Amino acid sequence: MRTLRFREYGKPLDVLRIEDIDPPTPGPAQIRIAVQTCGLTPADWALCGGLFAGDLPRGIGLEVAGTVDALGDDVTGVALGDPVLGPAPFTGPSAGASEQALLDMWFPRPTALDPADAAALPMAVETAYRGLDQLGVPAGSTVLVHGAGTTVGYAAVQMALQRGARVIATVGTTYADALRAAGAEVTGYGDGMPDRVREMAGGPVDLVLDTAPFSNALAALVRTVSAPDHVLTFSGAATARGFGVRSAFDADAGPLRPDVIGEYARLAAQGRFAVPVARTYPLEDWRSAAERSQSGQARGKLILTIG
Repeated sequence: MRTLRFREYGKPLDVLRIEDIDPPTPGPAQIRIAVQTCGLTPADWALCGGLFAGDLPRGIGLEVAGTVDALGDDVTGVALGDPVLGPAPFTGPSAGASEQALLDMWFPRPTALDPADAAALPMAVETAYRGLDQLGVPAGSTVLVHGAGTTVGYAAVQMALQRGARVIATVGTTYADALRAAGAEVTGYGDGMPDRVREMAGGPVDLVLDTAPFSNALAALVRTVSAPDHVLTFSGAATARGFGVRSAFDADAGPLRPDVIGEYARLAAQGRFAVPVARTYPLEDWRSAAERSQSGQARGKLILTIG
C-alpha cells in the first residue's frame, strides 16, 4: 500500500515521502480500514518536527474516513465493508495518510455524510468540545469565540449555541455569513475588537474561548471580560500565564473526549453541524496541501483523498 511518512525529523516538505509498504495487521480490538479520506492538521507537521518522538519511520494523518477491510480479535459491532470514521493512531510506521490504516476507536459514518466531511470532524470536534467543557459554558451565558474561522473555532461556535449560550464570534470574511446563519453574532479582528464586543454584549462577556493558533490577541481578549481567568486559550500555558488567563493545557483540562465524535457525525449527516472543508487534494499532491496548511491561509479543513 502507499503511505505518507517520514524517516527522520525535520520540516515536513523535506522529510515526508510517499512509500510502498505492506498493509498493517490489526491487533486485538483494532480494525483496519480502506482509507477514503484523511484530514490534515497542524499536529501532522509537529510530528514531523519531533513531537512525541519515537521509533522511525512514522506516518502522518490523524483523522480518517473509510470502509472496514479487516478485523482484529475481539472486535464486535462492526462488519467488513461498514463505513466508519475516527482518529488514527500515529505512533506506528504508518498512520491515516495511507491506503489502509488501523483504528483503535471508530464510529459509524452515516450514509448521508460525505467521506471528506467525515474526515474533517475528529480533531475539531474533540478539541472544541473539551475546551467548552473546561471553560464551563452554561445555558444563558454570553461567550466570545475568538478565531471562529478555524476548524476548532467554527465547531465551538455551533456547540456553544447548542448548549444554549449566546455566542459572539470574531472571524474573517470567509465564514462570517455562515456563522451568522448558524446563530452567532459576528465581528472582525483587529483594532477596536474589545470595544466592539463589549458594545454587542452590553458589557463584558461571561467567557472567552480563544481558538486562534499562536494567539497574539490575549491582551485584547482580557479587556472583553470582567476577570482574566474567564478566558481560556489554546495557546501555550506559558503564554497564558503571562496574561493571567487559563490554558487548554492546564491541569484542569480534563480527559480527551473522542467519545463525542459519533454524536457530531450524526448531527453533521442531518445538516445540524459542520466543520468546513476548504479543499481536497489527491494523496499524490500532498505537498500542495502541506504548503497551504503551513501558510496559515487554509481557511478550513484540508483533506487528502486516497480511496
